[in-house]
Amino acid sequence: MDLSTKRRLVQADENEELSDYRKHKLLGISRSYKYYEAKVNEKKIKIKQRIKEISEDEFMCVYGEVKVWKQLLSEGYQVSLNTVSKYRKEMGIKAILAVKPVFTTIPNSNDKKYPYKLKGVDIDRPNKVWSADITYVKTKFGTVYLAAVIDWYSKAILSWKISNIMDTDFVMDVLENALKKHPKPDIFNTDQGSQYTSYIHTKTLKENGIEISMDSKGRATDNIAIERFWRSAKVERIYLNEYNSISELREDIKNYINFYNNQRFHQSLNYKKPMEVYNEWLENNINKTKKAVKFFRKVA
Repeated sequence: MDLSTKRRLVQADENEELSDYRKHKLLGISRSYKYYEAKVNEKKIKIKQRIKEISEDEFMCVYGEVKVWKQLLSEGYQVSLNTVSKYRKEMGIKAILAVKPVFTTIPNSNDKKYPYKLKGVDIDRPNKVWSADITYVKTKFGTVYLAAVIDWYSKAILSWKISNIMDTDFVMDVLENALKKHPKPDIFNTDQGSQYTSYIHTKTLKENGIEISMDSKGRATDNIAIERFWRSAKVERIYLNEYNSISELREDIKNYINFYNNQRFHQSLNYKKPMEVYNEWLENNINKTKKAVKFFRKVA
């Protein structure tokens, strides 16, 4: 007789003359299984409840099973990926995603074009390569443009802005804000859009000692880091909502970028978060530099 059959006999036995202790002893099973099963069921209920909450979260609702699993682990839950997958299927939960076409900027044939310089480059630290791009969002109040700068190593968004005008001032604000807040990059990559080939934009990069790189004509994949961010922002957030004003859109994008930088697990970063990777590298290397300075001072 197997263990599960014995347990059913104990539960089904209506003979009150035998105590629980006697029933379990006669069948040779421990009474602790009831406590164990209760604990297992309690754990299962808690995990399922948290999975449900994640699926209903305004940002994490886009998570697939791996990111849900990573989120649970980060919160202290002890659960396997297979169990998360099983529970999601039992609950009928799927990630919420949306898809719409992409947009590219328009080149100016009179401006100088720079060669693509990222081929074969070993991007082994933050601020080695930044890239920038513009995309757009169609709303009930007209077309709104979104520009951003991304760090290739950490995938962190370092600066961004939205506007209803796509001009040089627009991209200059984003560039200058990034340079003000962060150490400057070695290389800055963009497409061949007129805003990025403009005199003022290229001049600013040169004055800061930054090497200019531009995508080959018609090759959006040359700027893949920021193209992937646009896809994530649109599929996971923007296309799932309707906005009544530019201020409402701006606030939602701000919230999404904060989520993306500081909370969203990134597969290519071994499921770390972009700003976690960016800051961790900088802090570690600042500490190394300080230790080296102290050492050389002692030697001197």
